[in-house]
Amino acid sequence: MRVLIIGGGIGGLTTALSLHAAGIDCEVVESVVEPRPLGVGINLQPHAVRELTELGLGEALAEIGVPTSYLTYTDRFGGAILSLPRGRFAGYDWPQYSIHRGELQMLLLETARERLGTVRTGLSLEDFEQDGTGVTVSLRDVRTGEHLKETADVLVGADGIHSTVRARLHPDDGPLLWNGIRMWRGTTEGEPFLDGTTLIVAGSNLSAKFVAYPISARLRARGRALINWVAEVTVAEPGPVPVADWSRPGRLEDVLPHFDGWRFPYLDVPAVISGSERILEYPMVDKDPLPRWGDGRVTLLGDAAHPLYPVGSNGGSQAVLDARVLARELAGAADPAAGLAAYEQERRTATTGLVLAHRELPMEETIAVVTERAPDGFDDIADVLTPEELANMAAAQRRTTDMDIKALNSRSSWNVAYKAYR
Repeated sequence: MRVLIIGGGIGGLTTALSLHAAGIDCEVVESVVEPRPLGVGINLQPHAVRELTELGLGEALAEIGVPTSYLTYTDRFGGAILSLPRGRFAGYDWPQYSIHRGELQMLLLETARERLGTVRTGLSLEDFEQDGTGVTVSLRDVRTGEHLKETADVLVGADGIHSTVRARLHPDDGPLLWNGIRMWRGTTEGEPFLDGTTLIVAGSNLSAKFVAYPISARLRARGRALINWVAEVTVAEPGPVPVADWSRPGRLEDVLPHFDGWRFPYLDVPAVISGSERILEYPMVDKDPLPRWGDGRVTLLGDAAHPLYPVGSNGGSQAVLDARVLARELAGAADPAAGLAAYEQERRTATTGLVLAHRELPMEETIAVVTERAPDGFDDIADVLTPEELANMAAAQRRTTDMDIKALNSRSSWNVAYKAYR
């Protein structure tokens, strides 16, 4: 079996490493000529860290990522509403990592090149067609304009939120849907805050919300922090999406006024925003879940299959899980199309639930109640929310982020299954 993967991001590269571990021949095709460590921070949940660890990347992840200790929700004054332990602090056998997306992608890229021999860059997908024996893929060299024909047994579209593979499979697919929230993102070097490994979510995007967490193990070892920050503000009614480009520059003067006076005892929000060399701007978008992802020997993976609102720290993690399930099912299937159908059945069900859960923005209602009851801040959250309200808030967070701790810790390794299939 030969698998052609379109897209050299987190999902595509993890797919290649997983297929290689399963003994399946594969190649990655990426349209960017020279991939670089772009982007800002993301979180890898323990369920994704486990899969990458089983691919032999555990030590490398520890060298670049920060093991997140707590997820703390606060009001706009920095008063703690709810603190939830994360990763090993919550009882998982694996950490949650806060990590620079570009560094993670470069780690996966270097590992894929070492193990597969090559990752082909500068090639964009033009079209594909399939029959009962395979897929014929039309590619274009973006440097020369040359058109190439490739054949494969399976085609995987891991080509992101603007997926060409998805557009070909679903020509009547609806547009990206915007909820009216604008996000500005950046990174700023500074002093560690709180315990140095906490992720804070301050305020509510019903008005303005600020997310911050450290993402560099190297700076942490030197007593400093590379603070990844996200500022979210509702600026419009839900409707047609404006430009959705992860690399679109944002302007300091557009974001800073929304956070005037946001100075916590442990973090100066305006200073963090102003300290970024580069600000990125992006609308909070997703897509309606598809009734099916693939067709025959062609399927989708990651953001191409299930773009999510970034409210559960789950986008990259779900792409990793997609990759591992895809490889597992192809390794155990007598027929490639049957393997893809089994993969889609498992992963489409799980991710559709997440897409819909993320749309609810489940934490915002409780934080709005805090703002209403304590508009000038509070000394003790117990004076503002009842134990039941706090418990409901914790449960809402778990629905968008967590996996059953006992089930994850006790599940046997999929790599054992790979060896059996070989």
